[in-house]
Amino acid sequence: MSSLLAKSPPLASPTLPTSSLGEHVRGGLRKPFKTLSSMYFYDDEGSRLFQEIMALPEYYPTRTEFGLLTEHAAAICATLRPATGEPFYLLELGAGDGLKTKILLRHLLEQGAQFAYVPVDISTAALDGLSAALQAELPGLAVEPVVADYADALTLMASRPGRKAVLFLGSNIGNFLPTERQAFLRRLRQPLTADDRLLIGFDLQKDPRQIRAAYDDAQGVTAAFNLNLLRRLNRELQADFDLDHWQHYTDYDPISGAVRSFLVSTQAQSVHMAAISETVDFAAWEMIHTENSYKFTRPLIEGLATDAGFTMQEFFTDPQALFSDVILTPST
Repeated sequence: MSSLLAKSPPLASPTLPTSSLGEHVRGGLRKPFKTLSSMYFYDDEGSRLFQEIMALPEYYPTRTEFGLLTEHAAAICATLRPATGEPFYLLELGAGDGLKTKILLRHLLEQGAQFAYVPVDISTAALDGLSAALQAELPGLAVEPVVADYADALTLMASRPGRKAVLFLGSNIGNFLPTERQAFLRRLRQPLTADDRLLIGFDLQKDPRQIRAAYDDAQGVTAAFNLNLLRRLNRELQADFDLDHWQHYTDYDPISGAVRSFLVSTQAQSVHMAAISETVDFAAWEMIHTENSYKFTRPLIEGLATDAGFTMQEFFTDPQALFSDVILTPST
């Protein structure tokens, strides 16, 4: 490993703002159109259910991106690493279990690339698990986990010498509202130099029936995943949601490219949350909006990149054009 990487000082983690579930729920359920954030889906049971979702026949994004990265690993890695062979950092925002990332990590190691892998997440437990797994599977890999907000981690890394190749895999960018998406991309752009790279995944617009089925599968796993949010509120906020009186509903709008998921109250009811001393009334068929998942076209991606200060360098997709992994270069 080059001294550029070996002698880098430890990366300090910033003090992260703590988000209160109770405050979020109180604010979201007091809105005229009630909302809850999808960020609260992932308790232990929610994470388990999402693993099931990724294996469903209807849920194409995970296996499609896995195949795409496998097919184009050599070309993707060649674009991410410096052509001169200099050492670099491979930062991943929201690494999860690293299943797809390992495709790129293995290829880079096989090619003798000099790099350190920097997984970034706000969950210490998630990073500890990933680091342990990587140590066992890829013992030659230098891993520097960082517990931080994505943009804060990039800002902290900006002082390090060498290229930063940033990964934001999956279709996570689709969970942002359009204005939030642009703000997020612009914030990612700020600490990057013209030599850095950003690899980002986009779920593409396609047959609307195929999209909708991915978020409302025949086995009901996605419904259980959405409804589990109410179970979490029952447990953590001492709420009394009766899940027999709630349904999962998903809608896809091909004009905006947005999949929207809801929890629907099937009758007029009141729910009390003892932990925050809050009672919320629901009318029959009133909805709680829980998630957005936007789908994209190539021209839309190019426009997003340009507006955020990037240039599209490479556009990789699968034979059916279901998904794309795009490499963006900061504009000068």
